[in-house]
Amino acid sequence: MAEHEFVKMASISKAKSQFTKLLHRVAAGEEITITNRGLAVARLIPVETPGPVRKLGLYGGMFKVPGNFDAPLPNEILDLFEGRKPKKSKK
Repeated sequence: MAEHEFVKMASISKAKSQFTKLLHRVAAGEEITITNRGLAVARLIPVETPGPVRKLGLYGGMFKVPGNFDAPLPNEILDLFEGRKPKKSKK
C-alpha cells in the first residue's frame, strides 16, 4: 500500500501526521474513522454543501413595491391578525 493510500480507518498518530491528506479525501466524499488503540473514537465526514446560490435580481422589474407598502394596516385587518373579532362598522 502506498503512503498516500488509507483504509477507511486511521489511527490517531496517522491522522495527526497526515491530516491534510485525510481532509482532501474527506472533501472528495470519503468518510474516515479515527481509531485509538483499535477502537473508533471519531469520524471525519464531508460537510453538506448548501444548495445553489440564489441569483439576486432575477425578477428585477417584474414587480413594483407600492408606495404605501409599509403603511399601517386598517383596524379591521389588525383585529384579524391579533385574534380579535372585527368590530361591526356603523352604517
